[in-house]
Order: sequence, then structure tokens, then C-alpha cells
Amino acid sequence: MRRVRTAVAAAGLLLLSACGITAPRSSDGFADLDSLGLADTDRVLVLSLGPSVLRFVAGQLDDEPETQALLQGLDGVRLRVYEIDGDSARVAARIDRMSDRLQSDGWEAVLRVREGREQTHMLMRTVDQRVRGITVLASDGETEAVVINLMGQLQPGQFANVMAALDVNAAGVQDVHPQADREG
Repeated sequence: MRRVRTAVAAAGLLLLSACGITAPRSSDGFADLDSLGLADTDRVLVLSLGPSVLRFVAGQLDDEPETQALLQGLDGVRLRVYEIDGDSARVAARIDRMSDRLQSDGWEAVLRVREGREQTHMLMRTVDQRVRGITVLASDGETEAVVINLMGQLQPGQFANVMAALDVNAAGVQDVHPQADREG
């Protein structure tokens, strides 16, 4: 009986991943990301949304056309939030290695900011001169790290419109130019 339940659960997971509930590995914007380290972090949130869920959510946002357009262009969103409970220097080194590995896989580093122990890496994947993926790797250097991977047909200008539509206050956000690497 236990084998039957395991087989049914596995089949259910395969069907869910195939029908667009989770972010698709087949997307050009899929970033093959490592863990930030079991000994040094605890994953507190893992989210993987595929096109079906994203389009459903977009359909509910009639009063926010910018956000709706962004969600309709996405094939998937993956989000991981980690609590750093070990060696934060090792976590920072893993983020650097993850960024380097993505670059060797064809991702372009468009932003890198370091201030004190905090760090943020933003990478972009283009295919046929179109943005197909954006990945952000960030850590406050002490307590938390976040990994985000957006997949689909992305238009970077849409993000400014979405931030304005959601009334996100940009106070305190520093102007950082692409390809910048600032040490603080």
C-alpha cells in the first residue's frame, strides 16, 4: 500500500509540474542554482510558480495593467529565502561562485553592489537579443539571503512601471549603473 501511495504522489507531482503550476526548467531563463549551504542556512521560503498560476494571478489584476502585463510575460518565478544561521562569509562566497557559474553559462552580470557585508548580484540571460531571464542573488551579510529567478519574455522597463503601480517607495535606493561593482 505504501508503494502505491508513493507512486500516486510522484505521478501527481509530475502532472503538476507539467501543467504549468511550477516554474519550467525548459525555459531559456531558467537559472540552474545551487543551495547556499545546508550547514550555514535554513531555507525559510521556497516558491516556484509556473505560467498557469502567473496568468491566473494576472487575470485578477484588472486595476493594475503594468503588473498584469509583466505577469503575463513570465513563464516562471522561483524564489528562495534563506536564514543565515552559520558562517555568513561562506554564504557570501557561495553567492559569488553562483554568480560566476551563471556567467560562465552565458548569463550577463548587469549589476553587482557590495556595501559592507551586504551584496547584490543581478544577472540577465538574453536569447536572440531578448531578455529571457533575470536572476538576483542578495544577502544582507548577516541574517538573510534571497535568490530570485524570473523566466519568460521580460522587458526591463516594465519593472519600473510595476514598482510605480505598486507604490514602492524608492527612498534610500542608490542609483547603481549596470556593470557597476562598488565596494563599501
